[in-house]
Amino acid sequence: MTPMEYVKKLRVGWNLGDTMDARVDKSERKGVTPKKQETAWHNPVTTPEMIKMVAEAGFDIFRLPVSWADFIGPAPEYKIDPVFMARVAELVDYGFDNEMTVILNLHHEDWHFPSEEKYPAASEKLQAVWTQIAKHFEPCCDKLIFEAMNEPRKVKTDVEWNEGDAEGRDVVAKLGHDFIKAVRATGGNNTARMLMVPTYAASSSTGAMEGFVPSGDANIIASVHAYTPYLFALGDDYAHHEWKPELERDIDELFSEIDRCLLSKGIPVIIGEMGARRRGDNIADRVAWAKYYTAVARKYGIPCVWWDNGRTEGPDRWEKFGLLDRKKMEWAFPELVEAFVK
Repeated sequence: MTPMEYVKKLRVGWNLGDTMDARVDKSERKGVTPKKQETAWHNPVTTPEMIKMVAEAGFDIFRLPVSWADFIGPAPEYKIDPVFMARVAELVDYGFDNEMTVILNLHHEDWHFPSEEKYPAASEKLQAVWTQIAKHFEPCCDKLIFEAMNEPRKVKTDVEWNEGDAEGRDVVAKLGHDFIKAVRATGGNNTARMLMVPTYAASSSTGAMEGFVPSGDANIIASVHAYTPYLFALGDDYAHHEWKPELERDIDELFSEIDRCLLSKGIPVIIGEMGARRRGDNIADRVAWAKYYTAVARKYGIPCVWWDNGRTEGPDRWEKFGLLDRKKMEWAFPELVEAFVK
């Protein structure tokens, strides 16, 4: 299949958020274990039964965000802890066991700051890490997608989000090309595996998408995130908790720009993160939003992957994107899951 055909066969996805991508406090990072990282941000250890529930609900994409930083050794080998690699492989298998397509990435890494000054070191480490991951998972079939980075951006600067700056966009593009080169060099199934490459910050802003630089590789998918409309879906202001028909325009414009910047150039897209956080009891509003968002996405042939961080309750300051209550092993908002999947 072409990448466009491959993507159009996918439907909707679910992120195992705040889990393998969690980071323990700096004071506790020495000697950290995979289990300690997996449970550092309030979620329990992931079980096969959890992923089976996700698949049975109708999700056919399982995105597995992983923060590798605390399990990578020093230069020049940057050797990944084999125990950690084995745990990641177990989770990948949970997806395969349920016939899901799995997206495996680098998530909260703090070492690939996209500046020209830091590019040489970041490139060296990125290629070393992805070479190891690619070799480990080379036997896996085409239901495994590698995603280069998650939201690569200039953290804690004035250009951290949205389209960034020219330097940031250029370096993110170069790192994406380095990732492709490293994976392809491992041979076997990795010579044709589908690879996801993000825009700057995985942003769906026009400038970031226009700055996406195709590599010339035949099997590339663009990775963007889109919590749209922002004030309703992600912003901290609870005054925007109601879904209104006039907000549909924001979603229409989002997909129109994705089409203009990427799809029209033959570049398929997966929205690797999206969702609408809980604000009080606005479940009916979120259901209406989900129906409209996914209907438009489907029209353009773009799969959407819900960001589920496991938070279904708690203080207003928390980003409550949780759908599956992993501790109770039940769907917290079954009507939202149904609307999203359908």
